[in-house]
Amino acid sequence: MAVMMQAFYWDAPQTEKQEGNWWNVIAERCEGLSKARFSALWLPPISKGSDHRSMGYDPYDYWDLGDYDQKGGVKTLYGNRAELEALVKVATENKLGLYGDMVINHNSGADEEEVNPLDGETRWTKFAPASGKFPRDWNCFHPSRYEQVMLEGENFAGFPHLCHRNPDVYAAMFEYARFLIEELGFNGFRFDFAKGFGSWMIGVLSKYRYVQNGKEITPFVVAELWSGTEEIGNWIDRANSMTDTQISAFDFPLRYKLKDVCDTPNYDLRGLTKGEGVLIDRPLHAVTFVDNHDMGENAIVNDKLMAYSFILVHEGYPCIFWYDYFNNQLDRPGTPNGIDALIAVHHDYAGGESNILHADPDLYIMQRVGFESEDIHQPGLIYVLNNLGDQWSGTAVKTKWPNQKFRPVAWDGHDQAHPDERTTDAEGMSEFPAPPRGYAVYVPVFD
Repeated sequence: MAVMMQAFYWDAPQTEKQEGNWWNVIAERCEGLSKARFSALWLPPISKGSDHRSMGYDPYDYWDLGDYDQKGGVKTLYGNRAELEALVKVATENKLGLYGDMVINHNSGADEEEVNPLDGETRWTKFAPASGKFPRDWNCFHPSRYEQVMLEGENFAGFPHLCHRNPDVYAAMFEYARFLIEELGFNGFRFDFAKGFGSWMIGVLSKYRYVQNGKEITPFVVAELWSGTEEIGNWIDRANSMTDTQISAFDFPLRYKLKDVCDTPNYDLRGLTKGEGVLIDRPLHAVTFVDNHDMGENAIVNDKLMAYSFILVHEGYPCIFWYDYFNNQLDRPGTPNGIDALIAVHHDYAGGESNILHADPDLYIMQRVGFESEDIHQPGLIYVLNNLGDQWSGTAVKTKWPNQKFRPVAWDGHDQAHPDERTTDAEGMSEFPAPPRGYAVYVPVFD
């Protein structure tokens, strides 16, 4: 019962002519996002990178939030600390959590080259940040006296990579994480390029007993592992072995299936039922998504709401991309045909297990069985995904609900005609159709 938004896209401030003002742009959207029932916002890296106009994935000074005149300017691409703190205040008032993008492996923008005495190589590893915090030299990076072995897959863009086993680095990363939670008021972390360093580091940063407003807080944690199901699953197991199983991962395998659904002609929808993806293997640790800032030319082009409908009716923690919601105008407020209607479905109905009722190359039908507790009432739903491009399609399926009326609450496709209500027979059978190249969500009606 939560939905996050990735509150940026690549070069968003430049594209929208809001350089140095992006924190204010997000703040202005908080009230509307709260009313649309978003739960949290994933923010881009808050620290200054190798250039003050960079996206922040090349950190130089972790404690410069846009207040020191270095790397070509004072503000970061997104603003300064005062504007970030104002955003945190507005988000908190609107009951929106904030997740900080943690780039704790590769660094860039060093002030000097130096020779690493362990291998004789010359690298840009001398950092003297204006904040005065976390100055570093060759021994803070690989290879160092603390760990001479380079991790497989660790190299990124030729940037030097921090050695977390160096006590100074270890302490700095703890202090940075504590700074975000306890001083700035963040609620969790997204760890960038997590396959580039040991999972133990994320585990210990997650397990720390953070205190916010006098109370202990357990941060939400999600890692970016751009990899296959097995590697992601093994990583989750290792990381969570040090925590209370609070660490999640983005479901890249599912995302590529959803791209095929949207962009590959005649994709076989039975592929959605196969055991590949975090959602299928570990639904409690899956952050599902459709696109993000890294996809570039691999972004989904066609019928993207088919993908959003899938992640918003299934288990997992769905993440909505700012560019799709606002720039592509897939929010469609006040209609049953967009992301806003699907978010309402997610909160109000999408509880309990997912049971696949039918799957063939062109039709996928699933039920959520519902969930009831003292605080939560989610009666369940029927979800239909239609891959045919020229006609409505559905088939009779046996649901868990006998003699039950259903009404459509969210749908979209190449024909936006209003689906009809449906009623199951004494055995729970009924036909549930969806529009061509589209979806429909039906929910039980209780008199």
